Amino acid sequence: MACHPFMVTIALCSLLIGCANDPESEARSLTSFKSGASCYDRTTEPYTAVVDSHLHYRPFDGRAISFQQVNDFLRQTSVRFANVYGIGQMLPANSTCSNYLKCPGTPVSPTTRNDFVNAANMLEHAPEDLHLILSMTFTDLANPESTLAIMALYEKEYPDMFRWMGEVNLVKQAQFNNRHEPATPQDIRQWADFMSELEKRDYPITIHSDLGNNRAPTLYVPLMEQVLSLYPNNKIIWAHMGMSYELTNMKADHHIAILSAMLDKHSNLMLDTSWRILNDYYFSKRGNQAKYVAFFDQYSKRILPGSDFVAFRNNRFSVYKEELEVTGHIHQFLSDEAFRNIALGQNYFELLKLEYVAPEVCSS
Repeated sequence: MACHPFMVTIALCSLLIGCANDPESEARSLTSFKSGASCYDRTTEPYTAVVDSHLHYRPFDGRAISFQQVNDFLRQTSVRFANVYGIGQMLPANSTCSNYLKCPGTPVSPTTRNDFVNAANMLEHAPEDLHLILSMTFTDLANPESTLAIMALYEKEYPDMFRWMGEVNLVKQAQFNNRHEPATPQDIRQWADFMSELEKRDYPITIHSDLGNNRAPTLYVPLMEQVLSLYPNNKIIWAHMGMSYELTNMKADHHIAILSAMLDKHSNLMLDTSWRILNDYYFSKRGNQAKYVAFFDQYSKRILPGSDFVAFRNNRFSVYKEELEVTGHIHQFLSDEAFRNIALGQNYFELLKLEYVAPEVCSS
């Protein structure tokens, strides 16, 4: 069989400068994710994902790295597909606070501000060499009454541009000191109109919902169970596999058992692996890696990769690169099928019905 030019370049890179599995080694172009592309050589090509399904182009205080610069970050990595999240819960416009964790009492409130900036940037600076999906992040899940009307406004102002909702907060303990109001069971029942609209449009929704905390590890699980039971036809992505800094001591077996039961029961549920907390406190702990690899291999059609990078004005490429590497570290140990579904984007392409296809993994 004749060698594909891309594979020759990668092979020479590996032999001459030892760049195997280096996320900065030559990455595939967007157009290469079409049917008939050369197989993916896991020994020489990056283990980091080609999809970043959880990427915040806007920060909590609105003072951000430019849209174009974030896209340049992607170009320097393996990522060619990304969700353009804002952050729907922002600090007051006149606040001098940039990190809500250091400003207890300062409200972090749902708003449309970041979404409109992202939409304007997409209109003006849409890249041809990256595939970006614009997401609505404004939704206040504890006060959902206006959500449908705001969705209609988005569609009027930016027709056919928004194709996702989230990350939106069901319960986020990190913001309890900043007046975050978790959704109640009654609130969840009031989501029916906008969830119906999302289902009609076939838009996924990414929900941040903490499992619990170190004192009560499963405290908030019933909230997510209610969402999944009430809205079984919606494409729901559970951000960070339910984890947070408030829950760092759950046994891997317990965590995996909860997620497995919910995936088995709810066919439209998916998980995202964004936020380095998963690797730092769970995947990399002694004895845990093999358990999570087996879980990923078993449920490989139900998982999306993401970095959870936030485009704060002082963040640099080195920060994004590290977040992408840390959140993708586990990819190295997955089966070829799981690697293709997750890291190479097949799950993402199928979820959104995109005309792209993940390359097959080269045989050994």
